[in-house]
Amino acid sequence: MPEVHETFDSVYTYKNGSQSILVTKNMTPGTTYYGEPLFDVDEVEYRSWNPTRSKLGAVILKGLTELPIKPGSLVLYLGVASGTTVSHVSDIVGEKGHIWGLDFAPRAVRDLLDRVTRYRHNISPILGDARQPQQYEQLVQPVDVIFADVAQPDQAEIMVKNVKTFLKEGGHIMLSVKARSIDVKEDPKVIYETQVKILEDAGLKIHEVIELHPFEKDHAMIIASI
Repeated sequence: MPEVHETFDSVYTYKNGSQSILVTKNMTPGTTYYGEPLFDVDEVEYRSWNPTRSKLGAVILKGLTELPIKPGSLVLYLGVASGTTVSHVSDIVGEKGHIWGLDFAPRAVRDLLDRVTRYRHNISPILGDARQPQQYEQLVQPVDVIFADVAQPDQAEIMVKNVKTFLKEGGHIMLSVKARSIDVKEDPKVIYETQVKILEDAGLKIHEVIELHPFEKDHAMIIASI
C-alpha cells in the first residue's frame, strides 16, 4: 500500500518487493508519459517517479525538507523540456493548481503538447526564452513557485529575472544548478556558492542547497523564498 511521504502531501512511497519507490497519484489513469511503471492499489493508480530522470524526484530522495509545490499551487516551470518531471508536478498540484511550462526549443514544446498536455489540462505550454520574461508576461499569472531546470551559464540570473516578474510575495523558487553548464573546470561547490550569492544579492532567502549525486553528477538544487 502506498504511504504518504513523511514530509510532503501528494507524494507517496510504494513498497515493491524490497524496494521503496517514489510515486504520485496518476491524474490520467492508464496513461504513462515516459514509460514509467504503474501500480494499482485499491482502485487508485500510481505512477513511478524515476529520480534518475527527474531532478525534483532526485532532490526529494536526497532528503529535501520542504517541498514548496503543493496541491493547488501555481507554478512557473522554466526548462520544461518534453514533460517528464512536469507530469509529476501536475499530479501534485492537481485540478486546482496550474503549471506554465516554458521551453525555448520548439521540438520540446511540441513533444510536451503531444505526450502530456493533450491529456492534462493543468499545464499550459509556452515557447519562449526564459531570459526574456516580458515576452510571456501576459500569459502567466503571479505564481507560488518558480522551478527552473535551464542548462545555461547564467542560471541564477535567469531565475532572478523571472522572480521579479512572476513570483508572489512569500513565494518560493527551486533552482536546479548544472555546474558544468556554468564552468567545466571550476569546483562544483564553488559554483553552487556563486549561484547562491546571486540569489541572496537579489533579496532571496536561501532555505536549502542539496547536491543530487548519485542521481545527477555535478548538480545541486537550491530552494529559496522571497
